[in-house]
Amino acid sequence: MQEIYHGDCLEIMAGLKDNSIDMIYLDPPFFTNKKHALSPRDRASHYSFDDIWENYKTYADYMLARLIEAKRILKETGSIFIHCDKSANHILRFVGEEVFGEDNFLSEIIWFYKRWSNSSSNLTPNHQSILFFSKTKKYKFNKIYTDYSETTNIDQILQKRSRDVHGKAVYSRNSDGSIISSDEKKGVPLNDVWEIPFLNPKAKERIGYPTQKPILLLDRIIEISTNEGDIVLDPFCGSGTTLVAAKLKGRKFIGIDVSKEAVELTKSRLETLVKTESALLNKGRLSYLNADEKSQAILSGLDILPVHRNAGIDAILKRNYLSKPVPIRVQREHETLSEAVGKLSNAAKKRGAEIAFLIATNTTQDLFDCNVENCIVKIINSPALEINAIIDQGQVNKSLKTDAIISTG
Repeated sequence: MQEIYHGDCLEIMAGLKDNSIDMIYLDPPFFTNKKHALSPRDRASHYSFDDIWENYKTYADYMLARLIEAKRILKETGSIFIHCDKSANHILRFVGEEVFGEDNFLSEIIWFYKRWSNSSSNLTPNHQSILFFSKTKKYKFNKIYTDYSETTNIDQILQKRSRDVHGKAVYSRNSDGSIISSDEKKGVPLNDVWEIPFLNPKAKERIGYPTQKPILLLDRIIEISTNEGDIVLDPFCGSGTTLVAAKLKGRKFIGIDVSKEAVELTKSRLETLVKTESALLNKGRLSYLNADEKSQAILSGLDILPVHRNAGIDAILKRNYLSKPVPIRVQREHETLSEAVGKLSNAAKKRGAEIAFLIATNTTQDLFDCNVENCIVKIINSPALEINAIIDQGQVNKSLKTDAIISTG
């Protein structure tokens, strides 16, 4: 299903079946009482829409009628996301709770971004809100995990935590005092503040439509609230960003807009999908703060969690081996192989690891100079591929204490 309608969303939604939509995203007028206009870089076209209202009651009544219709067509497992800023946040929160109920208000997502400075004598507006409601308590929700904060101590990641007799969180240990490793770590569950870059004027996906949102923002909304094949509805589709994101994610979609120009623009974007990537989201703002550029390039190919504030470990694999963490270190430019193995070995043993990987970036002429106790060296040519293969197939010797040297070429 890939349907795009020209017309008032209230009338179009009235023709949709009850309980037929999995997720609705609305980017409605923001009650700014301004006319918004913009042209693409080539100046070949011009897009505009009015956001002017007699008073807040007129705006509230307009949105109330459309949210009532949205609730009717939403599935029992469905959810709705209402995009707004400071101009209408209080109005849409009130109207949304009137329609869906206070108990079904799940979150106020803060979309935070860096943008050009504001010349007015006020704080620079660098965020917008997305009000997240469900129709019932049966709503669909897919967990997403993000990297740990760069201030997180490695032991907080690798060691299991428990409560002592006073209810205080402590690190768990066996009766003999040895470390109890934590379960496999996926990262930190996604919170309600999303730092996603605003579309800059030169972004590939920018098409000159006023209030255009980045695909990456809709990617995340679609990912947490729907599964592949689900139906996504955008009643104010504008430039079609929601529909482009839905198509890229393998979802079905319906788009509606009162502007004929917006509908034509949306159809054009769906024919040639263009998405701007973000280094911020791909790597994290401070993911490799303690590593050099070589380390970043090498580690970016592995399914890892970055580690900070530790001299011997740069990252750990997201999946444990034999219920133990798997540390990784990248050999530094002016560091001998023996030095690198020693630092990794000491750090890995303290965390109870059965195996650790060193990615060798320098010459291996001192390969057999390693004098670290119980050090076994193994050369592997393709880091990402071979690491995963070894962990998957259980080919690693259980007696390894430190352990595999991985040559990058």
